[in-house]
Amino acid sequence: MKKRYSSGSSWEASIGYSRAIQSDNTLYVSATAASGPDGSIVGDDLYTQTKTILDKLGTVLTDAGFGYQDVVQSRVYVTDIAHWQDAGRAHGEVFGDVRPALTLLHVLPFVDPKILVEIEITAVKSDSAW
Repeated sequence: MKKRYSSGSSWEASIGYSRAIQSDNTLYVSATAASGPDGSIVGDDLYTQTKTILDKLGTVLTDAGFGYQDVVQSRVYVTDIAHWQDAGRAHGEVFGDVRPALTLLHVLPFVDPKILVEIEITAVKSDSAW
């Protein structure tokens, strides 16, 4: 089974991607920026942008029948490595008890220089509790 989830962004059709894809019990969520409903970037610091993104990812997870507890991998891309701990603090506030595998990468600026961080996640729905 493969199911697509869309955010409604015009970029999805023009670039050819989905916000998320569910394949069987695994959900793959595309890199997500801290954009608001009007497309503008929310926040001008890593902490605020990371919290905004994690809230958006929570919505995607819920829409697909998953939760934060199902996240097994998180990839955080930051443009300013000097402030990586701000992104890490926000990530820890959401995933402190879940503790998914984490990759933190320092990247060149994104297409919009106001974007300081993007996050992508993978979640797996387990048939049984551990």
